[in-house]
Parts: sequence; C-alpha cells; structure tokens
Amino acid sequence: MNNIKTEFTIKDLENFSGIKAHTIRIWEKRYNLFEPQRTESNIRYYNIDNLKKLLNVTLLYNSGLKISKIADLSKNKMEIKVKEIVFKEGFESSALNSFKLAMLNFDEPLFNQTYNSLISHSSFRSIFTKIFLPFLNEIGVLWMVNSITPAHEHFITNLIKQKLYLNIEKLQLLNVNDSNEKYVLFLPLNEIHELGLLYLHFELLFQGKHSIYLGQSVPVENLKDLQNVYKEICFVTYLTVEPSKISTEEYLQELFNNVLINTTHKLWVTGFKLQQIEENYQTPAQISLFPSPTAMLNIL
Repeated sequence: MNNIKTEFTIKDLENFSGIKAHTIRIWEKRYNLFEPQRTESNIRYYNIDNLKKLLNVTLLYNSGLKISKIADLSKNKMEIKVKEIVFKEGFESSALNSFKLAMLNFDEPLFNQTYNSLISHSSFRSIFTKIFLPFLNEIGVLWMVNSITPAHEHFITNLIKQKLYLNIEKLQLLNVNDSNEKYVLFLPLNEIHELGLLYLHFELLFQGKHSIYLGQSVPVENLKDLQNVYKEICFVTYLTVEPSKISTEEYLQELFNNVLINTTHKLWVTGFKLQQIEENYQTPAQISLFPSPTAMLNIL
C-alpha cells in the first residue's frame, strides 16, 4: 500500500470537505484548528489526521455550531459532539465522511461498519439514492482534480458494487415476472463503468420488471441474439465515457440501424455522454434520451 495518499494540499481539503480553501486558512490561523507540515521545499501539506478533523469540523459547522465554539473543543469532546449530532440527526449525516475515510485508507472494515449501521434502519434503495449516489458524484470530482487516485476509486466502487450484487440476488430469488416486455441492459464496447446500469437493473427488478443484465462492453451486433428469443425488448444503456472513437449520435444511429429498424423494440439511453449530443440532432422515434437515471425511473 505504498501508494496510499497521506499528504494533502489545502485544495484537496477543500475538495473533500466543501469548505473553501480561504476559509480553511482563516480557521487555521485564527483558531489553530489544523497543523500543516512543510516539505523540504517549504510547501505546506496536511496529513490524514488533519483531513479527518476537518471532516468532523465540517459536520459540526454545517449543523449550526459556531466555528469559535468548535475550535474550543478538545479532540475527545469534538468526537463526542459529532456522535451526539449523528444520534440526533441520523447516521446519514456522517456516513459520507466515513466512506471518504474508508476510501482514503483502503479500509474495508470501516466501509462495512458504516454500511451495516445504515442498513440497520434504512432500505438499500434509500442508502443508494441518498448516500451512494452523492458519494459517487463526489468521487468523480475528486478523481478529476487528482485528490484521489484510480486505486481509491476502484477500491470503493467495487465495495459498493458488492452491495448492489447482494441486493440484486435477493430480488432475483423473490421475483417471477412473465411480462411480455423485457428490459435488456448493456454498456457499449469498452465501457466498464457499470454502477449506474447495475442500479437501474436493481430498480427494474424491485418494480417487478423482467430485467436481463448483459453488463460491460457489449458489441452492437451481439444485441441481435436477444431478438431471436424475445419479441418486445426495451434496450437500456448508460453512456459514461464510451463511445469515444465515434460521436454519440453515430453510436445511436448504429444501434438504430442494426437493432431497432423494422422492429417494435425501444432503446432508452442515459449517461454523461448525452451532454455531447448536438442540439439539432433528430432522435429516432424508438430512442428515448434521459438526462439522468432518475428521469428514466420516473416513467416506469
């Protein structure tokens, strides 16, 4: 684990906490809340204890406590105060911070402890929509600004994926659906970001739909195999980074020409890549574009 990140810039602290770097500096100078260290070249950096303290301070500050009062708290009293707020407002208020620390330290027991505390009084659907989705959005931002490495992202997303598979299996054991319409979920060739699509699979099963999950990197021509088995298919895809070698419009046209044309099948599409579609693009009638997975789920 030599690649574990243990040194953080003030910009990293801002990205993790949501507190502006200027404000963190004021808190540091006026209240001595943090003790940055310096490299041999005299560049300031913060350790994991500073980050953990800032996350606790942020929780207290966002709960209405004045920063001057927070600064007077000892480490033990601050942790007690955090626990009081968690007890009063619910564990969700600190779960995001716990997941961030679990990710930074590659701490699977902390992840499971946090998740088990949530699942003891909340449904998996609630945890995913209220905790995991905002957390995944933050991970995306932290990765783009280099506050975390791909190793951090892979570690935490795989743990979340494990929980999804567990809850999907529970639904598969319970659900028997003979509906004529089948939902076939797939990702484009070379697309590996499947958490969003997996959650759509979970939601479809939860609502009693017949959902068939093909998963990552599915060639367009392979979708024809489903047509030999099912008559009414709603294909569902989630475009995050692919297609990359052709435009999104070209990929949708390829799907239409090879899978949808002269059929009653439909295609539902969501994901980041939809933002790259030209405003004047004329979407074929069998294809529906959704700005978010939530928008897609709202019409089920």
